[in-house]
Amino acid sequence: MDQIQSMRVFARVVEAGSFTRAAESLDLPKGTVTKFVQHLETRLRVKLLNRTTRRVTVTPDGAAYYERTARVLNDLDDIEASMSNAQANPSGRLRVDVGSSVASLIIIPALPEFFRRYPEIQLDLGVGDRPVDLIGDNVDCVIRGGDLVEQSLVARRIGNMSLVTVATPDYLKRHGTPRHPLELEDKHTTVNYFSPRTGRPFPHEFVKDGEMLEISGRYSVAVNESNAHLAAVLAGLGVSQTVVFSAAPHLASGELVEVLTEWTRPAIPLHVVYPPNRHLSAKVRAFVEWTAELFAKHPHLHRS
Repeated sequence: MDQIQSMRVFARVVEAGSFTRAAESLDLPKGTVTKFVQHLETRLRVKLLNRTTRRVTVTPDGAAYYERTARVLNDLDDIEASMSNAQANPSGRLRVDVGSSVASLIIIPALPEFFRRYPEIQLDLGVGDRPVDLIGDNVDCVIRGGDLVEQSLVARRIGNMSLVTVATPDYLKRHGTPRHPLELEDKHTTVNYFSPRTGRPFPHEFVKDGEMLEISGRYSVAVNESNAHLAAVLAGLGVSQTVVFSAAPHLASGELVEVLTEWTRPAIPLHVVYPPNRHLSAKVRAFVEWTAELFAKHPHLHRS
């Protein structure tokens, strides 16, 4: 068996945490992945992985081998990229994960321009508000809103998502217009958003003259996906806070009305995030730069 391919397969098993996920990401049969790893262990005469019916763990020898193997594979990829002029013509399959509203309202409408610029890139776009595991799920980069928790990843801030508090004219006609955030606790109904990862509800936040309030609200419905959240607000199910780029066309058309305008909410930082490889591939670099350019031009994603 090819030694380099065996090294790549072994590294993918370590990163994915299982033979099954590694096989799926490499588009290989699970049995073939197993044979590659067995070939490598036989060649090296050491046990690299401990296998049980439920999980795969790396042995001390396997961890040391993976650390050095990852550097070698990165160097090989860099050599191939420079020799094939890939920096000028990025190509290949690119796996990106994006939040629902950012994907549907910002990224996807702009993709025709991206493919005119980079026609040889094939994009696998994962869409959803649930965070993915970049290494385990073999994703090249993600676009995420909010504070970052994975300190091992590289993040580039590409914008800020401002929020507004809104409701439909019909809701306000039936329930009146709130004059103070505290009215959302007992006099009004809210549409809430909860974390798709932890299930924790995110409160409505209000800031005015140095005072900050967090309001959970007496909600009618709570959702964990941004497009569904906006749909619930548009259905007149309550007052809620949503990002400006989602609300803007509906505010312009009169479908939504901004309320509590004297109170603001801190903007949500937006980042493009990728693994800390020493040599960022040409296709990832191209997407990161294009995304930063796209968001810098967007009227509702100011980077101040």
